[in-house]
This record gives sequence, C-alpha cells and structure tokens, in this order.
Amino acid sequence: MLVYKIFRAPEWADLQAKGTSRGAPIDVEDGFIHFSTASQAAETAAKHFTREDGLQLLALEAETLGAELKWEVSRGGALFPHLYRDLSLGDILWHRPLPLRDDAHVFPEEMQ
Repeated sequence: MLVYKIFRAPEWADLQAKGTSRGAPIDVEDGFIHFSTASQAAETAAKHFTREDGLQLLALEAETLGAELKWEVSRGGALFPHLYRDLSLGDILWHRPLPLRDDAHVFPEEMQ
C-alpha cells in the first residue's frame, strides 16, 4: 500500500540536498511525519495547502517504512499513517508535481 506526503518546494529541495528530512514544520512540531492514503490526500491538500502551487507529491511503500510507521486516529476519526523517524530520500518510491488548477490540486493518474 502506498502512502503519500505533500512537500512545499523548499522542503523537497532540503530533502534532496540532505538525503533526509524531519518533514515540514508541522511534522517537526508534532514529532512525526504526517502521511495520507490515496483516499485522504486530496482532502489533506485542500485543508493544509489551499491555493499553494509548486508542491511535490511523494509516494512511499508503507510496508518498507518499518515499525516506525504507525496508523493513528486523526481527522474525522480516520486512521492516518505517521512516521516516527526521519524521512530518507531512499524511502521515496516516486514523486510528481502537484499542480494547482482552478484552486484545486491535480493528482497524478498513478493514484486513481
């Protein structure tokens, strides 16, 4: 099963430059990296990245993230994947731009 992370351009550039990341500022603050499933990603984008362009969508295989990936109750009582370790560039299965069109993000076909 794939899980997804949305990064702003500076966060993505930082991961590429350093090879690891503690995530976005909210991830650092919360002490874990927030992920979404395919069915949760659009709502996450709308809630936390309204009208933001230049985003990157990262896809990761949940099973390869190890025991540090926990499924925890979050928004609306749904289970969300949270990673309790740094994110490694090697964890990324693929990444795609997440363009903004008409105030909504357009997700890649791989997610549909």
